[in-house]
Amino acid sequence: YLAHVIRPLPDFLPELDLVLELDGQVIGSIMYTRSTLVDEAGAEKGILTFGPVCIQPGYQRRGLGRRLMEESFRRAAAMGWEAIVIFGDPNNYVGCGFQSCKKHRVHLADGTYPAAMLVKELKPDALAGKRWAYRPSPAFDFDEEAARRFDDALEPREKKRLPCQEAFEIISQAILPE
Repeated sequence: YLAHVIRPLPDFLPELDLVLELDGQVIGSIMYTRSTLVDEAGAEKGILTFGPVCIQPGYQRRGLGRRLMEESFRRAAAMGWEAIVIFGDPNNYVGCGFQSCKKHRVHLADGTYPAAMLVKELKPDALAGKRWAYRPSPAFDFDEEAARRFDDALEPREKKRLPCQEAFEIISQAILPE
């Protein structure tokens, strides 16, 4: 659903919409949108957010997601992008160079530092010396009812709730102390 919502938006970056193929079959993908950081003086800095990023279940835990992300980081840096902010399980992203949002003084509009908000600088010290408020793309204003209707129009599949989803829900509610 999220991929369906992102593509028509002006924040979507088709040049960073990448797929991973194996033997002519798409087994993974990553998509990016533009987001914004705003400093204390109100100056804005354009940054990136990715999601969804996925690898087909039979190919997970083989380093393919990392390769896909690293290629996207290389391309984004070559395009002049300086930073990426995502929400994800730190266990999945720290090994790819993501760090705590608090380390880079990147917070939500309410001043909080979510434990699941992670930052990767593509250009060293791109965020140094300032405090930043993260403003995501409207693509991430998720409409649960619209997602349900979208899913209902697809071929029925077994719905599962994996332990990693529960763990992410817990960490996404955690706020780092000041």
